[in-house]
Amino acid sequence: MAPEASLRELKKQQTYATVSETAIALFLERGFEKVSVAEVAAAAQISKPTLFRYFPTKEDLVLHRFADHEDEPARVVATAQPPTPTALTALEHHFLDGLTRHDPVTGLNDAEPVLAFHQLLYGTPALVARLYGYQDRSEQSLSTALAEAHGGTPLEARLAAAQIVATQRILAMENWRRIAAGASAAEVAPRATTEATAAFTRLRAGLSRYA
Repeated sequence: MAPEASLRELKKQQTYATVSETAIALFLERGFEKVSVAEVAAAAQISKPTLFRYFPTKEDLVLHRFADHEDEPARVVATAQPPTPTALTALEHHFLDGLTRHDPVTGLNDAEPVLAFHQLLYGTPALVARLYGYQDRSEQSLSTALAEAHGGTPLEARLAAAQIVATQRILAMENWRRIAAGASAAEVAPRATTEATAAFTRLRAGLSRYA
């Protein structure tokens, strides 16, 4: 990639991040429904049409934080190396490592900014609905990676991907709910690890091709 192209891409990514973080700050302060796109554009010092070139919908301003994670399961499978050669083993290790690191994506994080963001996300119906689109794309990319790594029919891979993505989503939601109810991440961690291990054991029993 030419230096000019690299600089343009860097500036583009910086704009994405700046506008998204500006929007999230406003939404956290006043509520998602009470902040207009025009107000976000003004706060970010860009025009409304420019904002929509970066973010087609208001919901995308929030879900941009998930952009790097959308194809994360697929990347984990595609880059799996011995001694963790199978898809499910690689995905399990990755999720458990996320729990150890208190990665916000696993729900096991009690930092106030993370809790506030999760409350905004899961407490706003429009954002929850948009989140399903993100999960659908995550399933599609994972199904492609599963088929390339282990074969099988496209339908078989898509069904497996749907189960895996749903399992990780539900595990993360349970962790977040317990922390939102008042438990600390340290208190939730042992149960979160046990439940994640059990969940992947069940997946392995039903998805033997990828185990």
